[in-house]
Amino acid sequence: MIRIEFQHFEGCPNSPQMLDNVKRAIIGLENQIIFNVILVEKDEDAKEYHFRGSPTLLINNEDYEGLLAPEEPKLACRIYPMGLPSPKDIRDKILKHLAIDE
Repeated sequence: MIRIEFQHFEGCPNSPQMLDNVKRAIIGLENQIIFNVILVEKDEDAKEYHFRGSPTLLINNEDYEGLLAPEEPKLACRIYPMGLPSPKDIRDKILKHLAIDE
């Protein structure tokens, strides 16, 4: 099983689109993944979840872009330099993880 975790906070402008991209990426993979959406509401939550900014996608506890957990996590928006990952890009990365785990 692959563990997918989507972390975000309310009000982040990129969160709704990224969440939609993730949901589209996992269609048909539901029996091979565990999917959780984590709402990070305060700095204490950010520390608990090693929050990298909103939105963050973790696949088996690894950041989608390989970003390490910050020393001082806090509520902040996250910028994806190449734009938000598409559903296809997310799915491809998940499938690579599935192939590794088999």
